[in-house]
Amino acid sequence: MRGAARAAGGRAGQLWPRPPAPGPGPPPPLLLLLLGALLGGAGAQYSSDRCSWKGSGLTHEAHRKEVEQVYLRCSAGSVEWMYPTGALIVNVRPNTFPPSRRHLTLCIKPLRDSSGANIYLEKTGELQLLVRDGDRGPRQVHCFGFEQRGLFVEATPQQDISRRTTGFQYELTSRHVESDLRAQSAPCRPCSDTEVLLAVCTSDFVVRGSIQDVTHEPEQQESAIHLHVNRLYRQKSTVFRPAPEGGGWRGHVTTLLECGVRPGRGEFLFTGHIHFGEAHLGCAPRFKDFQRMYKDAEEKGLNPCEMGTE
Repeated sequence: MRGAARAAGGRAGQLWPRPPAPGPGPPPPLLLLLLGALLGGAGAQYSSDRCSWKGSGLTHEAHRKEVEQVYLRCSAGSVEWMYPTGALIVNVRPNTFPPSRRHLTLCIKPLRDSSGANIYLEKTGELQLLVRDGDRGPRQVHCFGFEQRGLFVEATPQQDISRRTTGFQYELTSRHVESDLRAQSAPCRPCSDTEVLLAVCTSDFVVRGSIQDVTHEPEQQESAIHLHVNRLYRQKSTVFRPAPEGGGWRGHVTTLLECGVRPGRGEFLFTGHIHFGEAHLGCAPRFKDFQRMYKDAEEKGLNPCEMGTE
């Protein structure tokens, strides 16, 4: 989400239908694609299980830049588009959530080696670039408020599409998107007392333990922090499993390589969120510091939730 998407001609701004400007000239190609979808230029196709969609651009006629509507009815799944041509509009409309979607968060994670298309976030005709074709950086998770937004996947011009496949996993949760803002804006900054106390209440996992080892994956620009957990307060899914030798749990959490995490002595309180089965580190104060924060807030009646601190 690094700004409004640019049209094929290189101009940024409003890309939704509006009164034409005076003077001749064809409309931007991206606008033509969106108009084609709205006017039924391409027939809607649906995934077989309504959770995931897999399709091919070879079904399009070579001279037509078609837009295909994709409807997904689950809270998690994937999109895989082989030989991408034209564009997709991906509509996530799950049956498992209430009609009010103001507090839902949609997250996507590009598939490994995804190429051949740009992925945009679309709302009211505005496009924001999420994933640029050719970006070989880490497969970052992008999260944003749901609010009836759609995803616009536009194929990029290619000399040879025979080996191109673009796609992503998606998941929809009821967590507020604000809980990920610190990680996006300043992922390596230590959490404030208020952020720690809020993380304890809203995180997918909250554990007390120590760092056993740290391994680095330069290709993915990530570090894996291997933990021995003494106390398991919460985990949304099983990322921490009983230790084979007994006495506690083991597991790992990931963070950005740029944060320079190193093994350290002592006990910490680890919090964070789980995306696509992987635990991502949020706030991680030393446990004695967390005890102080919690006690101070409790005395002032400012604790957002209760938990054991022993």
